[in-house]
Amino acid sequence: MPKHDDPTTELPGTGTGTGTTTADLSGTRTAATAAAPALPPGPAHAGPVHTGQAPAGRSSTGPAAPSAPTGPAAPGYRAVFRVREFRVVFVAHLFSLLGVVVSELALTVLVYDLTRSPLLSSLTFALGFLPYLVGGTLLAGLTDRLPPRRILVVCDLVCAGCVALMVVPATPVALLLALRCAIAVVSPVFNGTRMATLADILGEGDLFVLGRSLLRIVSQSALLTGFAVGGVLLTVVPPRGALAVTAGTFLVSALLLRLGTVRRPARGSGAAGSGLSGTWAVLRNRRVRALMLMFWVPPLFAVVPEALAAPYADEIGVSTAALGLLMCALPVGTITGELLAGSFLSAAVRSRIVLPLAVTGVLPYLLYAPEPGVPLAAAALFLAGATGAYTLGLDAWFVAAVPEEQRGRAMTLMTAGMMTVQGIGMAGAGVAAEFAPVHVVVAGTGVLGTVCLLAAAAELRAAGAAGDRKARRG
Repeated sequence: MPKHDDPTTELPGTGTGTGTTTADLSGTRTAATAAAPALPPGPAHAGPVHTGQAPAGRSSTGPAAPSAPTGPAAPGYRAVFRVREFRVVFVAHLFSLLGVVVSELALTVLVYDLTRSPLLSSLTFALGFLPYLVGGTLLAGLTDRLPPRRILVVCDLVCAGCVALMVVPATPVALLLALRCAIAVVSPVFNGTRMATLADILGEGDLFVLGRSLLRIVSQSALLTGFAVGGVLLTVVPPRGALAVTAGTFLVSALLLRLGTVRRPARGSGAAGSGLSGTWAVLRNRRVRALMLMFWVPPLFAVVPEALAAPYADEIGVSTAALGLLMCALPVGTITGELLAGSFLSAAVRSRIVLPLAVTGVLPYLLYAPEPGVPLAAAALFLAGATGAYTLGLDAWFVAAVPEEQRGRAMTLMTAGMMTVQGIGMAGAGVAAEFAPVHVVVAGTGVLGTVCLLAAAAELRAAGAAGDRKARRG
């Protein structure tokens, strides 16, 4: 199951959970000014005052070297919850996330019960990856051409409808898998729209960063508790009954969105094109490309030890309880890192630690080289997860660099890419483990991943320098 998206990675019916966005029902907003950390080097950028209005369009040259914050230090997670609209977003996210986790587990069990085929059962998880790429590239333009509330509600209703068809006893296995694909296709559209609208709700500064962080934390927590909840539910009701509960959670999410959202107009006119041409319109911005690369490369390698946790437990001869510890270590580290960074570090500090944490994110995997026992392996995974705190600063750089009229499409592409590379990473890990011991594969991932991350960081700095020179010439 995907672990690294706003994943968050965060939309109805896909791996890392989902979310929703709504507008402030009271019509008020917590006023705050936060310096948006930015990509070095280049013109300084400060986040907007959170007035409740959608941020104005911005230049594609983006920000660069962060200066000292002009406003107060990081407002903390409490400030995010003071925005009534975000509280509705958060509750809707919980309902959608419940639907995601339970539906995946229930569908896997249902397919296995019908076919007794481990391959087809595992395929229900694998089908959550490739459709992300299709939906993210071909449908990304919808996020800027249609009103965001309409997109979010329709996506939730599509998920509810697909799950409802899964509940019908006459639905054949082939159609079950096709419905799983349909949910995954709309997932990146939902995720990108939600992320872009979150910037409208909270502004482009520190509140946006902390709001994104909270939704990611919830998604990671679902990895620790969601399957347990689904497992308990399946002891009470059959798989189709669990799926019916899931359809209800998506409907609740859609209802919250519809009743709690102030209608916002579409961001763009669609002039940038649709499908692949629109995607290229976003990727022509070197700074945006470099930032997306920095979002995509870490999870490509981070998923390797999780994908190989069961084979590794078998390799060192430990119990299933030890396997559970290995599976939990990375998300626990991620949650811990995000909470500490969001609670105690200012926006400027979070900006300064982005590249150091990102390029060292998979170095702890080198601890696998001597084929360690469970405690050391779990410690390595925890440390690797904790470095995920770099995403808070990277979120601020990204939202500041993307022009307003392309924000929905860019965020859709970013989340689709994150989900896709995780599937590639898991598949690659499995292939490598066919030819080498698991501990060698994981340690090798630490080396190869660090080299790739250094290259991505170098490109990010070069893109910042190029943008700075362009700004000075302008």
